[in-house]
Amino acid sequence: MSIQITNSKNTKRSHPDEIWIGLISISDRASQGVYQDEGIPALENWFGKALSSPWHLEARLIPDEKEIISKTICELVDVIGCDLVLTTGGTGPSRRDVTPEATLAVATREMPGFGEQMRQISLKFVPTAILSRQVAALREIENHAALIINLPGQPKAIAETLEGLKDSEGKSMVPGIFAAVPYCIDLIGGPYVETNESVIKTFRPKSAIRNKP
Repeated sequence: MSIQITNSKNTKRSHPDEIWIGLISISDRASQGVYQDEGIPALENWFGKALSSPWHLEARLIPDEKEIISKTICELVDVIGCDLVLTTGGTGPSRRDVTPEATLAVATREMPGFGEQMRQISLKFVPTAILSRQVAALREIENHAALIINLPGQPKAIAETLEGLKDSEGKSMVPGIFAAVPYCIDLIGGPYVETNESVIKTFRPKSAIRNKP
């Protein structure tokens, strides 16, 4: 089972800096209609608040099957042309949790810093964060590359991972992983992504910051 927000195979980018984001929610029961998926709506809501530059979403809801996960990642990157692919679910130690393996099976290079930071954030809340096997990686094909990141499955954990931890005054205590995503997209040849700093402040070296007219 899969869902699509739009049919991008027949759609062109509305702006040169429009980022195309693929969302993959991985759950046997949600994909079978046993319960409502929460991962995709949570991410769509978060991007609505966080991004200030143009963006477009493609979403898929699929079961915990390694081959299906890998094929879906390849579809979103190779066929649709997504610059960023985020998965939710399937990163624990149970035998049905195969998202990291499926991600690395179609990756060209791993980006271990993202997984390390995600676990550091989650450890502030629960000691079982060390059981998470979330990975991030690049998939590079001719003339295109994308960043793929495995996120937690719970909406609250998704937001915490992306935004990081803030104190009562809104000051950052532990950086969220999305602070580094726009610069990574720059480095692999993708669009220039800008964010709403009240949600997440992007970090770029001064030499990489675009001068606005």
